[in-house]
This record gives sequence, C-alpha cells and structure tokens, in this order.
Amino acid sequence: MSPLDISLADLIARLDEELPESSELARISEARLRAQTLSDLGDQLIDHYVSQAKRVGASWTEIGDAIGVSKQAAQQRHAPAAFERFTNLNRHGIVLAQEAARTHKHDSIGTEHLLLGLLGEPRGLAYEVLVAKAGSEQRVRDAIEEAMPPAGPKALRGHIAFHADSKEAIGQARRTAAELGHDWVGTEHMLLGLMCVEESPAARVLRELGFTQDELRETVTTVIAERLTTRGER
Repeated sequence: MSPLDISLADLIARLDEELPESSELARISEARLRAQTLSDLGDQLIDHYVSQAKRVGASWTEIGDAIGVSKQAAQQRHAPAAFERFTNLNRHGIVLAQEAARTHKHDSIGTEHLLLGLLGEPRGLAYEVLVAKAGSEQRVRDAIEEAMPPAGPKALRGHIAFHADSKEAIGQARRTAAELGHDWVGTEHMLLGLMCVEESPAARVLRELGFTQDELRETVTTVIAERLTTRGER
C-alpha cells in the first residue's frame, strides 16, 4: 500500500478505461503527460509544507535535511517565489494550464491555457463565475478551444515557459488581490488578471462570453464578501 493509497495498477486501469480505443503509442504519450502532472503536483505538495515549516521557524538547513538535499539546494528550489500566496486551487489551475499547453503541442503557456486551467478546477470561484455567466461549462470550453492556436509538431518535454501575456496576467492577479485587501491569490483573482490583459486570447474569449472588467470585479468582490461573512471556503 502506497502513502496515497494508489497503485500503479490503479493508474493503468484508469488510463485504459479513459482511452479504450487508443493505440499503445498514444497511451505512452498520455502516460507521459500524466506523469508530468503528478510530478508537478508533488513539487507543489513539498512547497506547501516547506512554507509551513518556514512559518514556524525552521531553518533552510533543517528543511534540506528533511528533503534529503543540501541547504543551498532546498533554498534554491523551495524559496518563496511568484506563486507564494497562490491558493492550492489556483496552483492546480496553473498545473492544468501547463498540461493543456503540452497536450495542444504549444511551446508556451498562453492566457488561453490559463483560462482552460481555471475551467478544469470546478472547486474554484473562477469556475463558478465562468459557468454562471456562460450558462454551461461546455460553452466556455468551446470558446477557449476556438481561440487556441494550431498545434505544434510535437509536445514539449519538461518545463514549458509562460507567454509574456500570461506573465502579465499573473502579475495582474497578484495586484488585484492586493488592491482588494486579500492575503491570498485565488482562481478569482487569476480570472480578473486575465481580463486585465485586454489584447490577450483569454480576454477576448471572456468578452465574447459577455464579461466586462467592471462587472467581473464587482461579481468577484460581492461573492467573496458573502463567503467571508459566512466563513465559507474561498
């Protein structure tokens, strides 16, 4: 029994069930993509507990010992970075965005991939807002797929860089959270950040779905206030 109560057989069975008509080569490609996603989630899991350890006063030497690497390696890999205040749901959306870029054989993570990542996290407020406005998840998904550029010749291995528009959207998400007085950066802030990059594919999709910056900001602000009042999860 593994620590996560999941085995290789479970992973194989799920992939085979979801791709019953695919060739063995196609399953290899899909297995590689899923392995990368699992690796990314594993890194996020470690980052989460490293952040907790730092908050209670653990040193980088102690953290390195716990991970099994040197102090310098631990600090370089797990020091607070751009996503320090991002919620787990938002981080997962970014992992899904990278997976979407890889699946579509694109060489960078665009705003359209980030929007698709938000749609892939149904527990997030961004998903709730998107589906409520569009009427259905499928309508949003279809609009994003139409905005996707043509697929490249092959899927990239390893890390995929963010497009300049995506970097701007992530920065806008952080700034929006700060302007609203929030100490977290959630999927809702990422959605607002995408809307702020007006010439990006994601912003065009959002406008096509009927969103405006002012309306979206008001909706997010209202819903968050209601959730905080009732102490619900953001």
